[in-house]
Amino acid sequence: MRKKTTTVSTKTNASAHARRSQPLDDAERRFARVVDALAKKPRVSSGTTKGFGSGALKVNGKIFAMLSSKREFVVKLSKARVDELVDAGCGARFDPGRGRLMKEWLAVDPGYHDWEGLAEEAYGFVRSAR
Repeated sequence: MRKKTTTVSTKTNASAHARRSQPLDDAERRFARVVDALAKKPRVSSGTTKGFGSGALKVNGKIFAMLSSKREFVVKLSKARVDELVDAGCGARFDPGRGRLMKEWLAVDPGYHDWEGLAEEAYGFVRSAR
């Protein structure tokens, strides 16, 4: 009697390994500088998260800045502030891939120079939210 064999695809694991072994891209380098700048603030933690992005900064356990799985720098701000930044051409409302734009999340334009400033602003916004 022949045994039936099952082939398991390792494509996901191989691609994850390839991403880890490659040098950091520009977005990752810039986000690392943001993490370094904000990691010492009170109640800030950093790490990876599944589903909502590949890297995140949190205050009191809530994400305020992240590098999405699409390599976008994303921050959480008030809807009014996001509207203002979108109108100024600094970014677009964040789409997590479900076709629904998020009102309080800004995907920052890659050419925007002050990621740290926006992260500081997002930190203050999320920290003060109840």
